[in-house]
Amino acid sequence: MKTIRLVYPQWQGGSIAKWITEVKDPEQASRGYYLGAQLLNFLAPDNGQDTYTVPVSTDLVERKVTDGVLDKDAIITQTKAALDILNVQKPDKIVTLGGECSASVVPFTYLSERYNGDVAMVWIDAHPDITLPGDVYPAYHAMAVTACMGLGDKQIVSELPAKIDPSKILFAGLRDWERDEIKERQKQYGIKHLTPEEVREDSHAVLEWLKSCGASKVVIHFDMDVLDPAEIIAAVGVVPNGMKIAEVLRVINDIAQEKEIVGLTVAEPMPRTAIRIKEMLNQLPLLK
Repeated sequence: MKTIRLVYPQWQGGSIAKWITEVKDPEQASRGYYLGAQLLNFLAPDNGQDTYTVPVSTDLVERKVTDGVLDKDAIITQTKAALDILNVQKPDKIVTLGGECSASVVPFTYLSERYNGDVAMVWIDAHPDITLPGDVYPAYHAMAVTACMGLGDKQIVSELPAKIDPSKILFAGLRDWERDEIKERQKQYGIKHLTPEEVREDSHAVLEWLKSCGASKVVIHFDMDVLDPAEIIAAVGVVPNGMKIAEVLRVINDIAQEKEIVGLTVAEPMPRTAIRIKEMLNQLPLLK
C-alpha cells in the first residue's frame, strides 16, 4: 500500500482576514493558511512518506468573486495541479496537510474513485461546510463538503474524479451552523451529525454510525477549529465548547481500530503568532 503526504497550502478558499485582528495586514492574514500548511509539515513526524506539495500561488492579485466563488480561477488551477500529482503517484492512502478546508476535496474524491465508492467520510469540524455558490459567504472552504458530494460550481465539480453520497458522511464536533438555512440544508441532504457533547465520553456513536453506513474504508477531515478555544486557539474559528485535543485523537484512533483509514486531512491551521513573527522578520535589516 502506497501512502503519500500531500502538502496543500491553499488559502484562496478562505475569506478570513476580518477575524484575524491581531494581524494588521489583511493580505498576510488571508495567506496565513499557506504558512500554516508549511508548519504542519514541519511539525508532523518524519515517517519516511514521500511528500508532494501542491503548487499554490501567493501572488498579490485582486480577490474577486466569480460565479459565486471567491478566487475561483486559482482554485480550479490548484485543483488540477493536486489531481495531476495524485494521478501520477497513484497512492492508496493520503495524508493531507492544509491549508483551508477545501484541501480535502481533491484527495477525498480521488480516494472515493480509487475504492469504487467504498469510503465513508468523517468530517470533524465546528461547521458543516455545505454552503453553495450564491450564498452570502462566497469562500470555497465553506463549500468543501458539498463539493465532495458533487454539488456546487459546475466547473470546479467537473474536475473532481468522484462524489461521496451524503449517506456516507458524518459530521463530528459540529456546533455552529452560522445560519438557519445551513441547518435546514443539512436536513435536506440527510447528513447525520454528532455534537461535541455526544463524543465527549467515548466514540461509541461514531463507531455505530460507521457500522451502519457499510463502507469498509474511511477518510477523516480534522478541522482545527473543532478544538475548544479554552484549551487551544489553532484556527480561525473560536466557537466555544468544542472538542478537546484528547477527544479528537481518541475518536480518530478508535476509528482506526475498526476501519481502514485511507485518507487523513489536518486543515485550517491559522498560526497567528507565527504570522506576526514573519512580518517582524520581514522588516529587519540584512533579512529583507
